[in-house]
Amino acid sequence: MDIREAIRTQPMRRYQIQTIVICFLLCMVDGFEILIMAFVAPHLSDDWNLSSVEVGYLLSAGLIGTAVGAFALSPLADRYGRRPMTIACLVVITIGMALSTIAADPGQLIAFRAFAGLGIGGLVANLNILVSENSSDRRRGLALGLYGAGLPGGVALGGAISGVLISQFGWRSAFLFGTIVTAMLLVVVIRAMPESIEFLVDKRPKNALAKYNAIAEKLGYEPAQELPEPVAAKHVRGVKGGLFAGIMGRRTIMLWIGYSCLMASFYFANTWTPKLLTDATGDSGMGTTAGVLINVGGVIGALIFASLTLILRPRIVNTLLLLGGAIVFVAYANGFEIVALGMVLAVFVGLTANGGVAGFYAISPSVYPAAVRGTGVGLMIGIGRLVSIVAPIVTGYLLGAGWTPQGLYVLFGAVLVVAAVFMFGLDRSYRGRSENPETPDAPATAVIETPVSTPSPATERVTKGAIAAGESTSA
Repeated sequence: MDIREAIRTQPMRRYQIQTIVICFLLCMVDGFEILIMAFVAPHLSDDWNLSSVEVGYLLSAGLIGTAVGAFALSPLADRYGRRPMTIACLVVITIGMALSTIAADPGQLIAFRAFAGLGIGGLVANLNILVSENSSDRRRGLALGLYGAGLPGGVALGGAISGVLISQFGWRSAFLFGTIVTAMLLVVVIRAMPESIEFLVDKRPKNALAKYNAIAEKLGYEPAQELPEPVAAKHVRGVKGGLFAGIMGRRTIMLWIGYSCLMASFYFANTWTPKLLTDATGDSGMGTTAGVLINVGGVIGALIFASLTLILRPRIVNTLLLLGGAIVFVAYANGFEIVALGMVLAVFVGLTANGGVAGFYAISPSVYPAAVRGTGVGLMIGIGRLVSIVAPIVTGYLLGAGWTPQGLYVLFGAVLVVAAVFMFGLDRSYRGRSENPETPDAPATAVIETPVSTPSPATERVTKGAIAAGESTSA
């Protein structure tokens, strides 16, 4: 039996769900560790007497690392495998968080945060792909939407815990907490995380058949005598064809630009909102609360995205979230200084901005064929991180030049409109074409057959493969 086809067509089994839960927990940790500086910054600023520009660089330090990690490490997952790269990235994050705990000055902390970011940047793309490849066609959009809730969920929960820890033990305790949690999940991944089935079939590393059959056994399927054949069209199995040739080039451009615009607004909202609200109210606790509420809204946004994908194409759902985000940013610009209203609007800022991130994470894996999926998603994240690095730093300079918080929220609201336009363009690129990334140029009504090693009820029904993939995996 071709396990790929069984995973796509059969009800999801316990081992698949277990893998997705592990990815969800890792996404929570990533969310917390990417944005930990947003919670530490108000306290660190007072402790070290930092200027707005220095705070901006500290807020961007981790993003610099994630950009480099996404560019340098994510493509390696297509060469060496999802599992070994996940383990390697977690080791880097654990070391970086531990070093941040003992930083003696801003320069050291910037360096340590950038180092931890290397692992985060390489890890995120892997997680998206593992969730996508372990989900059935029917539940893939839902699974990826729920997984996407891990990012803001980790920020909200981690931020709440950090607030308590920092008030009792100082800002270093937040980094120590992150170190311990990451180390624990590293052990879980080593013991329980499987390799990607798609990687084993497409790349055929050493002992691929044995690993393939081990996964089949845990899923309750019979072992295979030989690996099934790859199904991707030859011209899309390399980076040039899979990312940039023909229609794939248009999709790559629209996906990457849309994600980059969202990242600029996302990181502005998540990194600067606690600080701006603290400055407006004079209460650092209020800023921390707003940061947590933004990410509570993000959890809600991801859940809304997951639910709506059951009735709408995920790309359309994300377009609506991005347009809603633009409206909310403008509303927040005019109401955040009123504390009660600002707290309510903070939830909606997170709902749209963080929900949009969950949407891009859900949509991106199915844009690319399996052979170059890690590269395509990783480069998308890397490009987005490069743009997001600029946002907190530019915000610091704009504040120094006399810009008001209100003007900044309007500016980044406009950026969200641009993101929505490109997301809608990505959706239009599928009109009349197959949703299956392995055969991107096929007509939408084409019958895509998947080779199987032995006939089975699960693999006899493969007509409408591209259409079924589009209806629930266009996430």
